[in-house]
Amino acid sequence: MNYRMTAALLSLAGLFISAYLYLYKIGRIGTLACGTGGCETVQLSSWSRFAGVEVSLIGLLGYAVLLGLSLASLQDPLAGRRPMFATLLLGFSAIGLGFTLYLTYLELFVIHAICRWCVGSALIISGIFLASLLEYLRHRTEKSLVSQAQALQ
Repeated sequence: MNYRMTAALLSLAGLFISAYLYLYKIGRIGTLACGTGGCETVQLSSWSRFAGVEVSLIGLLGYAVLLGLSLASLQDPLAGRRPMFATLLLGFSAIGLGFTLYLTYLELFVIHAICRWCVGSALIISGIFLASLLEYLRHRTEKSLVSQAQALQ
């Protein structure tokens, strides 16, 4: 349960960061609290859209999905489906981590600016991936132990 709760809390934090960046992008917030100017450079670059959609909106939706999966796996009526949720959480967080690595590459080598909020989001998705990987491995180990116990009977 600790890994799922960690993933849920990190997803909530990522949701807030993405919402903040999206609100800036659509003009609801005047300036970003960044300190270096890199955040605005990244947010206003042509690379801040992916397939015609704001990257911050993609992040917002992605973190919402991860939060939903994390919270659903914590519910008692769904206890029998926890391995499925662990697999889904791992898969979606892996996609999020891959997308984040791509965006980090763009920041470093194409845009030549670093957004502190994006770095925070990268750390968050890395933490979610790690927590979901540990949860997935825990379920695999439990399944293996149950299979071995059944084989011995």
